[in-house]
Amino acid sequence: MAGSRAAIRYAKAVLELATSSNSAEAVNTDMTLIAKTISDSKDLSAMLHSPVVRSAIKKSALLEIFNFITPLTVNLFDTLIENKRLSVLEDVAIKYMQLFEQASGKEIAIVTTVVPLTSDLETKVLAKLKSLTGKAVDIKNVIDESIIGGFVLRVGDMQYDASVANKLNKIKQEFSLN
Repeated sequence: MAGSRAAIRYAKAVLELATSSNSAEAVNTDMTLIAKTISDSKDLSAMLHSPVVRSAIKKSALLEIFNFITPLTVNLFDTLIENKRLSVLEDVAIKYMQLFEQASGKEIAIVTTVVPLTSDLETKVLAKLKSLTGKAVDIKNVIDESIIGGFVLRVGDMQYDASVANKLNKIKQEFSLN
């Protein structure tokens, strides 16, 4: 929980600095790359969380991996190292991307389904979300077979769960109460 709050604070600060220097888009590109790379690499994630690996080694590894990043992102690395918070780098990157999308008037809707969305269905969902939120919405389709069928839609703080697994759980709870 504390790591999440810290990530939000760092992300807000970086976004403010990036916006004031007209480099918010470039930093967002950096953050997208950082979040994806750390998420895809268990070794990199383990190194960032390891108390055994020295900060200087972590920084040189990050600069080697992300060698085309903006100076503002390099400053973020330095700040996180100085404050002994490098382990929240992935969370900072994710929060930055969310804050950047909100600042640019876009929302990201996460649609969880059992099978990938068809382009026709994606168009319908986008139109409905635009009318509900009044903002431009990008859809991220997550495949999760555990929902059995239906869908789960999450936009910002709102979630609509129309999954078969959710309906089965509700029925199960009703029977267990009687």
